[in-house]
Amino acid sequence: MLTMTEIDDIRDAYYKKGKGISEIAKKFGKDRKTVRKYVRKEDFNWTRKESATGKCQPKLDPYKGTIDKWLSDDLKAKRKQRHTARRVYDRLIEIEEGFSCSYRTVASYVKRKKKDIYGETDAALPLVHKAGEAQVDFGSAEFWERGTRYSGKYLNVCFPSSNAGYMQLFKGENTECFFEGLRNIFEFLGGVPPRLWFDNASVMVESIKKKGGRDLTEAFLRFKQHYGFEDAFCNPASGNEKGGVENKVGYNRRNMLVPLPDFDDLTEYNRTLLAKCVKDHEREHYRFNETIVRLHEKDKDMLLPLPSVAFDCAKYETHRVDAWGKFRLTPNHVYSTSPKHARGRLTVRITSGEVIPLDDNHRPVTVHQRLYGQHKQEAMDWIPYLTQLSRNPGALKYTGIWNMLPDPLQDYLEAAGSDERKAVLKVLARLSERDGFKSAVASVKEALSRNISDIDSLIALHDYLNGEKIPDLMDLETARLPFLPLFSFPAESYDAMLGVGGSKKC
Repeated sequence: MLTMTEIDDIRDAYYKKGKGISEIAKKFGKDRKTVRKYVRKEDFNWTRKESATGKCQPKLDPYKGTIDKWLSDDLKAKRKQRHTARRVYDRLIEIEEGFSCSYRTVASYVKRKKKDIYGETDAALPLVHKAGEAQVDFGSAEFWERGTRYSGKYLNVCFPSSNAGYMQLFKGENTECFFEGLRNIFEFLGGVPPRLWFDNASVMVESIKKKGGRDLTEAFLRFKQHYGFEDAFCNPASGNEKGGVENKVGYNRRNMLVPLPDFDDLTEYNRTLLAKCVKDHEREHYRFNETIVRLHEKDKDMLLPLPSVAFDCAKYETHRVDAWGKFRLTPNHVYSTSPKHARGRLTVRITSGEVIPLDDNHRPVTVHQRLYGQHKQEAMDWIPYLTQLSRNPGALKYTGIWNMLPDPLQDYLEAAGSDERKAVLKVLARLSERDGFKSAVASVKEALSRNISDIDSLIALHDYLNGEKIPDLMDLETARLPFLPLFSFPAESYDAMLGVGGSKKC
């Protein structure tokens, strides 16, 4: 299996430099089937671009405008449906009467023109940006979510050609936030900018080499190839090279994030932010006598199509679980799992907002809100510990479960014996796993108010309260069966009722 760096080099050679399969295979020492496999690969969830030079004969001049238009229109198409030099030559013969240039002349011009159109150059950052190109950067901002104040980050995507911008708010500036923010904006736009400018953040760049080369992270290479955009990076400590987005970071903070945002759900708030950005495009451009929204249409016309498969922005890691069923994601952030996973190892799915330990069947053990900040924090979900508590009910008052119980249930459990506590906690665990902790507690509380304490009746009541049908003959107010005293019945009485062979006499 090839590394993502090798795959990236192969695809660049094919899509950006126009080299053939055989030429690439020879250059990189790979089998042609392997090269063809990765050239055609579209989904990079787990495991494009052209160019070249030459000088053309003057007699091609009358046809250069037509060629330029075909190649420019190809920016909106995937590589498989772009013009090759051969296709350009064949079309000119078909539609241009008297066309007599050689294929070599056409191929030489197409090769040089593709280099101009697709922007492959050793020059510094261009001052004039083409429609569709975008710049990306993070800014810092504070906000409130469910009464907690966060010092967060917001991702900005700016189209310098039109000054249109979009933003997404997060609690951090990690890889998951970066990918999720870009994916949200791509999907909102309905397409992907063909070229994106970045700084040298660690979520993308592992190291900067001499002469401007960069070692990119595997995660970023996957994301880049999945969406098919071309990356471009500023020189180190040269934010002025992407001044459009630098200005947009300040503009968005002043106009979108003042006063401090206060909301209950960050995901929902990010949807409203995109709508606010669209509303902001209705203003007039600072240089042109035209609105941003009208100018932005040219950007949208240049967008690449979205991939057929959505990119999974989550990160997957394996962590060791300690004796208390907890694991440490960072030096300051600890998360719970379940007692049955103690002293083992678990795969953990990490998104921008959630941390989800997965069992051996890749099912969530629990779902935690992701912790952010430098101070020590612990995310504890006590529900998976109910079964363990039913075996050790004496520890109940010293766990987080105790404060989650209503007063009547606390009073009952405090007065109950060990066996009764075990029974109630066992039912709570069973019903919580099935219908959720809140629903289970409500049912146990209601059962106590009805003087119901046996397990079967409590479960029947829970089903009744949650919409399950209960037999009409069961009276939930007196769910306990009445006590029936023992009595004797003489065997001779049966003989009087039954005839020979056990048949009743008529």
